[in-house]
Amino acid sequence: MEVNIHEAKTHLSRLIERALAGEEVIVAKSGKPLVRITPIAPKKPVLGSARGTVTYTEGWDEPMMEAELAEWEGGEVFPK
Repeated sequence: MEVNIHEAKTHLSRLIERALAGEEVIVAKSGKPLVRITPIAPKKPVLGSARGTVTYTEGWDEPMMEAELAEWEGGEVFPK
């Protein structure tokens, strides 16, 4: 599909929807193609890109006490 600049300005949201649906949308000026509206592919995360952003405190892997577990779950600790 090819549209002129005025039509593109008037119907931009519709043209974007068509491009997202896979249709080729070209914007032209005086009948000469200028630009193509295309969707941007989502970036894939790079494995290991978060390295160094997380720190662990001493004892992070130890089991929680009953009170800590209850607080974590949003409940109360009841005596046994």
